[in-house]
Amino acid sequence: MMAKQRIFLTGATGTMGFLGVQELLKDSDKIELVVLVRDTDKNKELLEPFTTKGCLEIVLGDLVDYQSVERCVRDADIVLHVGAFVSPAADYYPEVAMQVNYGSSVNIIKAIKALRQEQKTRFVYIGTVAETGDRMPPIHWGRVGDPLKPSVYDYYAVSKIAAERHVVESELPYWVSLRQTGIMGPAMASIEDAIMFHNCLDNVLEYVSDKDSAILLRNLCAKERNKELGSNFWGHIFNIGGGESCRVSTYDMYTIMFGAIGLKDLSYAADTKWYATRNFHGQYYLDSDKLNDILDFRHDSMQYFYDAYLKNLGGTATAARILTKLPGGQKFMGNILKKRFLKLAQTEHGTVNFTENNREEHIAAYWGSKEAWEAIPDFKDFKHFTDWDTVVPINHGYDENKPEETLNLEDINGAAHFRGGKCLSNEMITGDWMSKLHFECAFGHKFEASPRLVLEGGHWCPECERESWNYYERAKKDPFFAQVWTPLHDKKEKEYTYPKIVSELDVTDNTNA
Repeated sequence: MMAKQRIFLTGATGTMGFLGVQELLKDSDKIELVVLVRDTDKNKELLEPFTTKGCLEIVLGDLVDYQSVERCVRDADIVLHVGAFVSPAADYYPEVAMQVNYGSSVNIIKAIKALRQEQKTRFVYIGTVAETGDRMPPIHWGRVGDPLKPSVYDYYAVSKIAAERHVVESELPYWVSLRQTGIMGPAMASIEDAIMFHNCLDNVLEYVSDKDSAILLRNLCAKERNKELGSNFWGHIFNIGGGESCRVSTYDMYTIMFGAIGLKDLSYAADTKWYATRNFHGQYYLDSDKLNDILDFRHDSMQYFYDAYLKNLGGTATAARILTKLPGGQKFMGNILKKRFLKLAQTEHGTVNFTENNREEHIAAYWGSKEAWEAIPDFKDFKHFTDWDTVVPINHGYDENKPEETLNLEDINGAAHFRGGKCLSNEMITGDWMSKLHFECAFGHKFEASPRLVLEGGHWCPECERESWNYYERAKKDPFFAQVWTPLHDKKEKEYTYPKIVSELDVTDNTNA
């Protein structure tokens, strides 16, 4: 009899992880599932219905505690690292975000090596669409390898970039980074936080459902059990996206959501000046089919989210539909929502708070200037982007049509030059994507990085990344990065450099090993 596949899943009580538990347990005769959760009444209550499953082991501990992690990694065939400290909570506690998101990845990799399981354990890291940041039209189509550009103040993205870099450069023979997009479902439908106004009206996302994300995890493990995943999967970075039926702009999504409760005029419920015009994250993917071709997980469209939204409202949706049919009903219902939304937008991380308190650097980050914010028209006169199908290609600085095994130092030199820097290494093994080379960025920082990290991951100088959001200066010196910055910024804008208050260097080592 074949030994059961031992799976260690993190984030088992989160949106993707909790449904992942349920999906994985459908294969209870083939797996042993270990989950690591913090010792809280809420977590224990959530997982209690599954405790009768003999294949499930619940370990109470913490991802930032090495001993807890090592216990779960021991004998694991595969680690599904879904757990993270996400936004909007990460916006309020950036130090915690870095400690958890970067520190947990360090702990897992350290445990795999300490237990000498490099040849046995497959490490699946879940990254995020937030790593590539603001991709507003007309550069709203993207793919793996595009420049990383975490939005200003987005410490969740900053922490995930640091973690992904550590994973790619870990020297583990079996790793993969899957950059998760926005997860639609009941959890997304119930978010009430100022972050909703960071999401620009003409921003786009190619969402994926929570259910399909769970199916992805199950299919991944099943295919690995059947030895169907090879070098076209392990050692690579992929975008997770739901495909064409899950692509939508924020404005179109709101139009459908509010229209479903009878509110046909968004101006009754919100103000266009409450919404940022940049500095969020999201894009449509040119390459998300690649992962679906391997793992075959897509089933849901955006309709799944709209159904979850109405279900979350319950009887309120029915009452709203009745009320909005009455004379003056839409305006009355809209005023109720408007007061509620305004209260959120006036909180510490809210866009109205930025403008009411003249927080100049925040205003510059989210609109460009106070004048640009003041010029935003109301809903009636707002000119929305419509050319959604046109792709503005992002040049990666080397010939991507060449077979991977032919990559050479000439390709690397060209790519480094296109990033405003240079490769300092005098030789490399042709076709070697994983050995680190020496580089220098446009600002004179010297660092090591593998071709996989730079060319496929879109990473570049770690010192620039950890020090600040120096995007204005970087765009002047780095043609590769300028492609995703210059089209979205006016040359007349005041140029800011935003120092970062935390980096991966601040993470404490809890190994104690």
